[in-house]
Formats: sequence, C-alpha cells, structure tokens
Amino acid sequence: MRSMRQLITFCLSLLVSVQIVYAEKYDVVVYGGTSSAVTAAVQAKRLGKTVVIVSPDQHLGGLSSGGLGWTDTGNKAVIGGLARDFYHRVWKHYQKKDAWKWQKQNEYGDKGQGTPAIDGKQRTMWIFEPHVAEQVFEDFVREYQIPLFRNEWLDRKQGVKKSGKNITSITTLSGKTFAGRMFIDATYEGDLMATAGVSYHVGREAKSVYGEEWNGVQTGILHHKHHFGPKAVKKKISPYRTPGDASSGLLPRISGANPGKYGSGDDKIQAYCFRMCLTNHEANRVPFPRPAGYDADQYELLLRIYQAGWRETFAKFDPIPNYKTDTNNHGPMSTDNIGFNYDYPEASYERRMEIIKEHETYQKGWLYFIANDPRVPQEVQQKMRQWGLARDEFKDNGNWPHQLYIREARRMVGQFVMTEKELLKKRPTPDSVGMGSYTMDSHNVQRYVTPKGFVQNEGDIGVSTRGPYKIAYGSLVPRKEECGNLLVPVCVSSSHIAFGSIRMEPVFMILGHSAATAAGIALDQNLDVQDVPYSILSEQLLKEGQILETPPEAKYGRNGVDPSKLKGIVIDDSQAKLTGVWETSRSSKKFIGTSYSHESNSRDGKAAARFETKIPKAGRYEVRFAYTPNSNRSSKVKIKLIHASGEADHTINQKKIPPLDGVFISLGEYDFTPDQTAVVEVNNANADGYVIIDAVQWIPVLN
Repeated sequence: MRSMRQLITFCLSLLVSVQIVYAEKYDVVVYGGTSSAVTAAVQAKRLGKTVVIVSPDQHLGGLSSGGLGWTDTGNKAVIGGLARDFYHRVWKHYQKKDAWKWQKQNEYGDKGQGTPAIDGKQRTMWIFEPHVAEQVFEDFVREYQIPLFRNEWLDRKQGVKKSGKNITSITTLSGKTFAGRMFIDATYEGDLMATAGVSYHVGREAKSVYGEEWNGVQTGILHHKHHFGPKAVKKKISPYRTPGDASSGLLPRISGANPGKYGSGDDKIQAYCFRMCLTNHEANRVPFPRPAGYDADQYELLLRIYQAGWRETFAKFDPIPNYKTDTNNHGPMSTDNIGFNYDYPEASYERRMEIIKEHETYQKGWLYFIANDPRVPQEVQQKMRQWGLARDEFKDNGNWPHQLYIREARRMVGQFVMTEKELLKKRPTPDSVGMGSYTMDSHNVQRYVTPKGFVQNEGDIGVSTRGPYKIAYGSLVPRKEECGNLLVPVCVSSSHIAFGSIRMEPVFMILGHSAATAAGIALDQNLDVQDVPYSILSEQLLKEGQILETPPEAKYGRNGVDPSKLKGIVIDDSQAKLTGVWETSRSSKKFIGTSYSHESNSRDGKAAARFETKIPKAGRYEVRFAYTPNSNRSSKVKIKLIHASGEADHTINQKKIPPLDGVFISLGEYDFTPDQTAVVEVNNANADGYVIIDAVQWIPVLN
C-alpha cells in the first residue's frame, strides 16, 4: 500500500508541475517587458481577450522607466491612444503635493524637448522620474489584472513551437510554456521574431538598397557635436599613445579598422549607453563609486579632448523633477560606449550580460574619472563632484539604471519596409497605424583613425523628418509565408535610418496598442495578421484615440504657411533635391510649409538645392523665392533660374526682409513651357553666412 500511495503522490505532484509548466492557452501572448509590451497587453485585455505578459525583465517599462525621462516626443500632437494615457497618468502623479519631495513644483523649470514638460491644457506630462514611470506601468498591469511572469527568458534554441507557419507556443529557460493564438514580440532585441524564423536585418544597409540618402556609413558627415570636428573640438587630436607616432599604438577605444566607404552597408550598430538619473541635491546624492575593473587609461582620449579646450561635459544633464537629471551622451567621448556592442543583437544571453556589464564599467568609470582624476580640468572636476547617483532611484540595483539603452538591434524585414522616403513624405505610406515625428537620429557607430592620422567618430546623424509621418501596418507584420500570427511593434520592419526616428518610446507605446488591436481583429475573424482589413483596423484605432494622420495644427504649427493656400505652383524645401548637408529649422516666426532649411553656415560650396516643377500650361510666370531673414544670413546667395529661353542668375541678400509678405522675393517674370522642366537652383558657394531655402513659387502672369 505504501508504494501505491507513493505512486499516487508522485502522479499528483507531476500533475501539479505540468499545470505550472503548461499554462492555459491565451488569446494573446506578449513577450517582453518594454513600454510597448505593457500597452499591447492592456489593449488586448480592453478588447476582451485573454492575455499574458512573459517578461525577461524584472522591471516593467524598458527605457521609459529605465532613465529616459526626458521624453523624445517629437510633435506631441500625434501621440495618442494608450501612449497619451501613460503621459496623462504621469501628469496626474505630479499634481500631488507629495510627488515633489525634494523640489517645489513652482521651482521646476518645466523644460522639455521643444515643448513644456507639463501640458496643463492637455493634462499630460512628458518629463518624469524613472520610478514614477515604472509605477504607471505596474498600475496598468494591476488595474487590468494582466497575468505577468517576470524573469522569464525565451529558450532561443527550441522554445518556439509552430504548426505550419504559425506559432503555437513559446517556452522559457525555466521550462514554462505559454500557448497562444496570437503572439506579440515587444522586446528591444526581437528574440521571439528571430527564433520563429522571421526575416530580419542587423546593421546599416547601403544607401543603394532602398534608394536612401542617409543610410550606410557616414564618413565625413558631422551633424551634431558628437565628433572631432571644428564645431566640437577646435584642435585635431592624435589617436596614438605617443601623439603623432603610429608605432606607439592606438589609445583605448579607438579602432584601427577601415571605417568603410561612405554610403556602404555594414553589420555595425549605433552605440548604446545607460540613461543615468543623477542629482546634485545633497540629501539624495550618492557619490560616484569607483567601479570594479576601473582603468584610468581607458579615458586618456578624454584628457586630450579637454586639453583641446572642450568644455561641454554637462550639456545633456537634462532636468527632470526633484533636482534630478536624465543624463545622455554628449560630445566626442561621452557616455556612449562606441564600438563595444556589435555582437549584442545576436549574442547569447550570457554574452549580452557581459556586454551590459562592460558598458556599466565604462560609464561608471567615465563618471569616476572626471570626478577624481587629478589631470581633469579643475573647473570640470569641481562641478562633477557636485553630482552623484540619485539615492531614491533604482534602489535594488545600486542606484544604477536596470535597462541599457538598446538603441537598435534586429529589425524585421516584413510585409512593408519603412524607409527615409516614407518619413520624408517622398512616397506615400499605406495603412497608417500610428505616427512618428522625431528626427532620424543615429548615434555614433565607430571611432576610427582618419587617413591623415587623426581620431574621428562616425555614424552620428540627425535629419529632420520635416513634420510627422505615418507608420505602415505592414511594418508590424512578417511576410505572410513566414508567420501569420506574430506582430512586432518594436523591432519594426524598417531601414536603419528610418528606425532612427521610429525607435522613440512614445512610438513604441503607440505601435504596441495598434499591434494588439490588429491581433484582436485577427482573432475575431480567424485571419492571419497580414489579412486584417485595414478599414476595420483604422476605424477601431480612431475610436480609441490613435492619431493616424497629421492634424493641421501639428503639420504647420503656429508659424507655418500651408503651401496649398498660395497661388500658382509652390515647391517647398521638403520637395527640393538636396546635395550636401542641410538641416531644417522652425525657429523663425513665419515660413512656408512645416519648416525651412539651412546648410549650417558651412560655406563649403558642397550644399545645393534644386527646385523642379512641370508647368501645366505654356505662358509667362513670375518666379518667387522664399527665405527667412536674419542678420546671420548670407548677403550673397547665388540663385540660378532655368526657363524656356535659357537661364537667369540672381544674387540675393538674405539679411534683408523679403519684400513680399515678409516671405518671398521676386526673381522676375519668365516664359515656361510644359515640355521643359522649370528649375531654380541654390548653393552655398562663396556664402558669407547661413544660406536659407524655404520655397519657390511660380505664379501665372495674366495678360
């Protein structure tokens, strides 16, 4: 009898273990702990679906709760749905008196990225402390009673089971299996997507792959101040241990490899860092610790940068409430650990942990070095010693962020690939499920030695999208033959440079919401995700407050003039064919369209713009050129006009206010025919200030 009882006990225990390992079948299984994962799960539950979050992370929210409190909003008018609800909940928190523990609310600067931190009219707040964001995500999960399994890592070797092309279950390294009808990969790495056999890309595509201007290797492009160019460091810096002596070897963290040809593709990815939450409020400040493995030699290059006169260490200590910061990379050698993450996207979990630890050691060492090494300029060191880690943040991780900023890892190659052409509105985007608006932004990828023997960074780029853009539903779903029940709202199908804008946290929340809505429709109608009727999807998303196209007030803002309201034919600077480096701006009080462009006062003769149009009816037209005036503009901007009878050259002084409505200057009247392209060309050759391009207008002259 004893053996029989033992057998029964064993069977019961086995049954219990099987019930634990093989969970019930869910309508939607969300893999990931990011902000996108939470909004996807909430939306699935709102649609009446059974849903589970399987999170490899202990903490919810990814970067949104991991230090990135200085939100990369872009144009907040296109942030809707559950994403806007998140920022509304943050606003509600900061309406409480006890939310302002270290600082009075009226002392807070209310500064954000081109927008106030606190928007009382819209009841949203865009700048916040990490622990506040994490609590909002925890509240979402608690309120909607969403099952959540933390620290559950997908078995990337055999943890995805499929029946035909569709996923039936995923299994984690702990042995837990989660069966489902629909799956959402909301991780920064795209591990579920990759393990399921879905196509993806790692690294930068060549410019030629998608016919883009800003993809691929960016040697010679110096957009921001995160390089060793004249805007950042006045003197050229030797990369060698003994300056000027190549035989002495390279300083640490400089690559001796060829960076590649401009515009070519590679398998490298933009740098990662931790978005640190620092404070100079003594009651909450923890002095920067000396990290294990600290090596002052790793920062020898930083000393040379200081010796060259650079003093912008604190330029990205962006203020968040309670005397804290979201501290980001800034400068030629900052918190970005350039070149030490190339294998992260495909690496094993163990190798990823090593990479994360190396980044932590480097970044903690960077802080400790500046605060303690006697060779650091005294004024910089004294100021750094006033700062430290925030004692009341990341309390279970030594006050250090729990999430490394995975700016880019795998990117799906799905049903539709988003490229810069869609973001710049050069090509229409089908089936919008949300919008982005942030600059196409990539951090540096390489630190290398130039042919003349100096150190330089490569890969940093920032190109305006010239206003909000649509994101295609097809970029969230795999090719139909690869998987019919998976959606990917984070590692979306896009080129490297397009992902540089899409990759912002509000957008990930937006896309998580939309992905779950599509999953719900697919479940209701028993469809593959690729076959979800867009008419039904868009109708549902609009009901839920998602923004699928640019509202007029967001498109042109307070100072933009709608080109469609002007006479004749208007070609905006966003439609011009550009060569060289141009940057967009909205700082003037009046301009045509969503922005205007300038060439950063480079005076190199390499920046040119060509405005082209076809005249529908032969006749005489007045040609007008628009620019925004200022005392720092060039007084001798060269313009060439091509008309039916030949060419005409003009020189205009952009320091002066344009005589026509303060926006346009007339270039004269000319004959044009439909069979010949009408052209206006501008360049910055021999300029003595900024060259501005805004728009060109052709107005028929009535007889």
